[in-house]
Amino acid sequence: MPPHLLQLRRRERWGRAEIAFWLALVAVYFVFPRNLLFASQILITGLFALSLDLVLGYAGIVTLGHAAFFGLGAYTAGLLSVHGLRDPVAGLAAAAAVGAFAGWTTSFLVLRGNDLARLMLTLGIGLLLYEAANRATPITGGVDGLQGVEIGPVLGLFRFDLLGRTAYVYVLVVVFLLFVLVRALMVSPYGLSLACIRENRRRAQAIGVPIRARLTHIYAFSALLAAVAGALLTQTTQFVGIDTLGFQRSADLLIMLIVGGTATLYGGFVGAALFLLAQDRLADLNPVYWLFWLGILLILCTLYLEDGVVGALRRLAARWRSRP
Repeated sequence: MPPHLLQLRRRERWGRAEIAFWLALVAVYFVFPRNLLFASQILITGLFALSLDLVLGYAGIVTLGHAAFFGLGAYTAGLLSVHGLRDPVAGLAAAAAVGAFAGWTTSFLVLRGNDLARLMLTLGIGLLLYEAANRATPITGGVDGLQGVEIGPVLGLFRFDLLGRTAYVYVLVVVFLLFVLVRALMVSPYGLSLACIRENRRRAQAIGVPIRARLTHIYAFSALLAAVAGALLTQTTQFVGIDTLGFQRSADLLIMLIVGGTATLYGGFVGAALFLLAQDRLADLNPVYWLFWLGILLILCTLYLEDGVVGALRRLAARWRSRP
């Protein structure tokens, strides 16, 4: 077998650390039965961070408005429920379609210009959608949020309970299936072509990579994942707040990805877990000044973990394997 095919085959294999990661998430159901709602929020946020990692870490597209797609998915699932469609799987499918369409249509605007222009364009799109949701109070509930969201049983069999057991299993299954799809894409030649575009666009163009099509497709797919994450949040909390479209959510997401590590697949999940756990604990210690300590944590991670926690762990693992 040619060397490049062997390398691709090795990239496709699931490592022991990856298998242990997902088995640990399964174990959470049994070890922390009283914290499953919080664990579900971490998984949802991890999926949301993974969607940003695709465009920022792999494709090199900077954005400050990724919460727009998250909010669109959340409101899609919520509005469908309010108007009678309470099946969670149908709500996810509808949110995915809305997110993909929104990502595809806005990609023609966002992908123009340089990084600074993209930052301003994505920020502007996010602010426009936030204000639209704020103004459309009869439809979205405005600042009070969308009321009356009720989600039916998963597959008509499993009802959402107060302890979050059904919600956790449901979220874990959806997130894992989407992660498998994302992983398959990123370890394939398609993912390598995105890395080539990110590192050297001229070289990618010279070897025949369809740059515009690749970036448009990955941006739309990223929007789809973000919308699904928003729909999952709506279905597990049975509420939609206007903050799902807010700039703060996009900013927090960027922090999570920086802490966890970009272009690593798992960085978004690790960053989401660390950020939300730190937020929860620090807010308990000091509800007024917890952001100060969170800022210090971010500075330390940026200075001493340039490629995030996952990158640092990979370096340590490589050094351990290379020991005589």
